[in-house]
Amino acid sequence: MITRLRTGIIQPKKIFDLQHSIIPTNPTCYSQAVKHAAWRSAMSTEFQALQSQGTLTLVPPSPVQNVLGCKWLFRTKYYSDGSIARYKDRLVAQGFNQEFGLDYFDTFSPIVKFPTIRILFTVSITRNWSI
Repeated sequence: MITRLRTGIIQPKKIFDLQHSIIPTNPTCYSQAVKHAAWRSAMSTEFQALQSQGTLTLVPPSPVQNVLGCKWLFRTKYYSDGSIARYKDRLVAQGFNQEFGLDYFDTFSPIVKFPTIRILFTVSITRNWSI
Protein backbone atom coordinates (compact mmCIF):
# COMPACT_ATOMS: atom_id res chain seq x y z
CA MET A 1 0.00 0.00 0.00
CA ILE A 2 1.30 3.44 -0.91
CA THR A 3 0.57 6.01 1.73
CA ARG A 4 0.95 9.76 1.62
CA LEU A 5 3.92 9.53 3.98
CA ARG A 6 5.79 7.15 1.65
CA THR A 7 5.17 9.34 -1.41
CA GLY A 8 6.52 12.41 0.39
CA ILE A 9 3.22 14.21 0.81
CA ILE A 10 3.20 15.34 4.41
CA GLN A 11 0.56 18.08 4.25
CA PRO A 12 -2.82 17.15 5.69
CA LYS A 13 -5.62 16.53 3.22
CA LYS A 14 -8.20 19.32 3.20
CA ILE A 15 -11.67 17.86 3.22
CA PHE A 16 -13.58 21.00 4.15
CA ASP A 17 -12.54 24.60 3.73
CA LEU A 18 -14.42 26.36 6.53
CA GLN A 19 -12.43 29.57 6.23
CA HIS A 20 -14.12 30.74 3.06
CA SER A 21 -16.07 33.94 3.45
CA ILE A 22 -18.25 35.84 1.00
CA ILE A 23 -18.72 38.77 3.37
CA PRO A 24 -16.70 41.77 2.17
CA THR A 25 -14.23 43.22 4.64
CA ASN A 26 -14.60 46.70 6.04
CA PRO A 27 -12.07 49.34 5.00
CA THR A 28 -9.43 50.11 7.61
CA CYS A 29 -8.55 53.64 6.53
CA TYR A 30 -9.90 56.63 4.65
CA SER A 31 -7.91 55.92 1.48
CA GLN A 32 -9.55 52.50 1.13
CA ALA A 33 -13.07 53.75 1.86
CA VAL A 34 -12.98 56.71 -0.51
CA LYS A 35 -12.63 54.33 -3.47
CA HIS A 36 -16.20 53.02 -2.98
CA ALA A 37 -19.30 55.15 -3.62
CA ALA A 38 -21.29 53.59 -0.77
CA TRP A 39 -18.65 54.49 1.81
CA ARG A 40 -18.23 58.01 0.36
CA SER A 41 -21.96 58.69 0.74
CA ALA A 42 -21.95 57.25 4.28
CA MET A 43 -19.01 59.50 5.26
CA SER A 44 -20.72 62.53 3.73
CA THR A 45 -23.93 61.83 5.64
CA GLU A 46 -22.05 61.37 8.92
CA PHE A 47 -20.05 64.58 8.48
CA GLN A 48 -23.18 66.60 7.63
CA ALA A 49 -24.95 65.15 10.70
CA LEU A 50 -22.05 66.18 12.95
CA GLN A 51 -22.13 69.73 11.60
CA SER A 52 -25.93 70.10 11.72
CA GLN A 53 -26.10 68.89 15.36
CA GLY A 54 -23.37 71.30 16.42
CA THR A 55 -21.13 68.46 17.58
CA LEU A 56 -18.33 69.42 15.24
CA THR A 57 -17.18 72.93 14.44
CA LEU A 58 -14.19 73.55 12.21
CA VAL A 59 -11.91 76.30 13.54
CA PRO A 60 -8.44 77.48 12.50
CA PRO A 61 -5.64 75.87 14.51
CA SER A 62 -4.23 77.73 17.49
CA PRO A 63 -0.46 77.80 17.99
CA VAL A 64 -0.95 77.40 21.75
CA GLN A 65 -3.03 74.20 21.70
CA ASN A 66 -2.41 70.76 20.25
CA VAL A 67 -4.19 69.92 17.04
CA LEU A 68 -6.04 66.62 17.44
CA GLY A 69 -6.24 64.18 14.61
CA CYS A 70 -9.28 62.13 13.77
CA LYS A 71 -9.96 58.70 12.35
CA TRP A 72 -12.84 57.10 10.47
CA LEU A 73 -14.16 53.78 11.80
CA PHE A 74 -16.12 51.63 9.34
CA ARG A 75 -18.61 48.82 9.91
CA THR A 76 -21.04 47.08 7.57
CA LYS A 77 -24.41 46.29 9.16
CA TYR A 78 -26.30 43.21 7.94
CA TYR A 79 -29.89 42.00 8.04
CA SER A 80 -30.61 38.60 9.57
CA ASP A 81 -30.66 37.00 6.11
CA GLY A 82 -27.11 38.20 5.41
CA SER A 83 -27.88 41.05 3.03
CA ILE A 84 -26.30 44.45 3.63
CA ALA A 85 -28.49 46.78 5.69
CA ARG A 86 -26.25 49.84 5.60
CA TYR A 87 -22.72 51.12 5.70
CA LYS A 88 -22.03 52.67 9.09
CA ASP A 89 -19.09 54.89 9.82
CA ARG A 90 -18.03 57.13 12.67
CA LEU A 91 -15.54 59.98 12.91
CA VAL A 92 -13.65 59.84 16.20
CA ALA A 93 -11.09 62.22 17.65
CA GLN A 94 -7.71 60.92 18.71
CA GLY A 95 -7.85 62.35 22.20
CA PHE A 96 -4.72 60.61 23.45
CA ASN A 97 -2.69 63.65 22.31
CA GLN A 98 -4.46 66.02 24.73
CA GLU A 99 -2.79 67.41 27.83
CA PHE A 100 -4.74 68.25 30.98
CA GLY A 101 -4.68 71.99 31.70
CA LEU A 102 -3.59 72.86 28.18
CA ASP A 103 -6.20 71.32 25.90
CA TYR A 104 -8.96 70.53 28.40
CA PHE A 105 -9.76 71.35 32.01
CA ASP A 106 -12.54 69.01 33.08
CA THR A 107 -14.18 65.81 31.98
CA PHE A 108 -17.72 64.67 32.44
CA SER A 109 -20.00 61.90 31.27
CA PRO A 110 -23.69 62.80 31.07
CA ILE A 111 -24.99 59.27 31.58
CA VAL A 112 -27.81 58.34 33.94
CA LYS A 113 -28.33 54.72 34.89
CA PHE A 114 -31.78 53.20 35.39
CA PRO A 115 -31.27 52.39 39.11
CA THR A 116 -30.59 56.09 39.71
CA ILE A 117 -33.84 57.03 37.96
CA ARG A 118 -35.77 54.43 40.00
CA ILE A 119 -34.35 55.83 43.24
CA LEU A 120 -35.27 59.35 42.18
CA PHE A 121 -38.85 58.24 41.42
CA THR A 122 -39.10 56.38 44.73
CA VAL A 123 -37.91 59.39 46.74
CA SER A 124 -40.24 61.75 44.86
CA ILE A 125 -43.23 59.48 45.41
CA THR A 126 -42.57 59.03 49.17
CA ARG A 127 -42.14 62.79 49.66
CA ASN A 128 -45.06 63.76 47.34
CA TRP A 129 -42.85 65.74 44.97
CA SER A 130 -44.09 66.56 41.47
CA ILE A 131 -42.11 65.08 38.62
